[in-house]
Amino acid sequence: MPFPSCSTDASGLSHGWLRQAGARLIELFVLVCSLALAGCTSLPRTPYTAADAAVSRVLDIDGLRRYTDEPVTKFSFAKDNSAATGSYLALSGGGADGAYGVGVLNGWSAAGTRPAFSVVSGVSTGGLIAPFAFLGSQYDDTLRELYTSGLAESLLSDPSIMRVLFSSGLFGNTRLRELVARYVGPEIMAQVARENAKGRRLLVVTTDLDTQRTAIWDMGKIAAVGTPEALKLFRDVMAASASIPLVFPPIMIEAEGQGRKFQEMHVDGGVTAPVLTLPEALLFQGRLPGNAKMDIYILVNKKIERNFELVANGTIDVASRSLSSITQSQTRSIIFSTYDFAKRNRLGFHLSYIERDYPAPASEGFDTAYMRALYQYGYEKAASGQAWTSRMP
Repeated sequence: MPFPSCSTDASGLSHGWLRQAGARLIELFVLVCSLALAGCTSLPRTPYTAADAAVSRVLDIDGLRRYTDEPVTKFSFAKDNSAATGSYLALSGGGADGAYGVGVLNGWSAAGTRPAFSVVSGVSTGGLIAPFAFLGSQYDDTLRELYTSGLAESLLSDPSIMRVLFSSGLFGNTRLRELVARYVGPEIMAQVARENAKGRRLLVVTTDLDTQRTAIWDMGKIAAVGTPEALKLFRDVMAASASIPLVFPPIMIEAEGQGRKFQEMHVDGGVTAPVLTLPEALLFQGRLPGNAKMDIYILVNKKIERNFELVANGTIDVASRSLSSITQSQTRSIIFSTYDFAKRNRLGFHLSYIERDYPAPASEGFDTAYMRALYQYGYEKAASGQAWTSRMP
């Protein structure tokens, strides 16, 4: 499995969910605390240990995932330079701003210059886009529908304090799971498996809350298993990658270690990785093995330039702005590290992101009108050849 990386980004959804649900949560805060103290909010789990986690396997198969903090030798390109050649598309998190990335991909197709990527990685909203970007422009219409038809807007409907009390997410994950299942079936999995057999790689990131590690799932290898259980895992990983804590419940993934069965708790990949580029150990090492070469395309579904905003002196506004600032800073950090690495190794570096002056959405969540406009913005930039830069902002 080739070249993952990590940093921090909890933007499986926009941070605006804090404002959207904040008033209701504050009103019921006393109730939440009293019931929590009564011990009624914890859901039972099968205990397991760090030793179990260290040797855990999913579907009883080795190598379905790696972790970003593993040694470079764990990744295939360290042994085979062919895995580190060609072009690599890294799709960031960003919630509703994923409409920008979809617009760029579709406009890129229209321009006739979009490559067939050797590797595609996706985090959070990027994890939802990644399988279709991996399979190519034949799925451009699918992506446009997913992000502009209004389907996504239903993901943040019907918040419930009861879910917070007796589950672990304000909105539940039924609609998210249904959305993934609607677009990802046996045919998609079979196509991913065929491309995987050609040596191409599709990677999706989740955060394992139990171990606090960034998991990189080899979706092609999962698809190649070809069983109903593998299809369920494929869908679960996609849903987990976009499951921001407190907003959506975690996705529990069946695993086994040291002869014991248990469930791992996986949430939004953006909690620990805003975008997936190169392994931590490799960035620290500072060079690629052998003569490996590649073009790295980082498609950031958000703004990465700092901007001024007079922040209201209220709990929800301060929290939202703080989370946004953390995400932006850490996204910039991994981009700068990758840029520096690419220049030192004479690799192609290409970056696309939402410009600082693009208008903010009128409302929070998955606003359909905003997403349609953002899609068109990304489409026009890519179709006119203006989407990508080789310089840092």
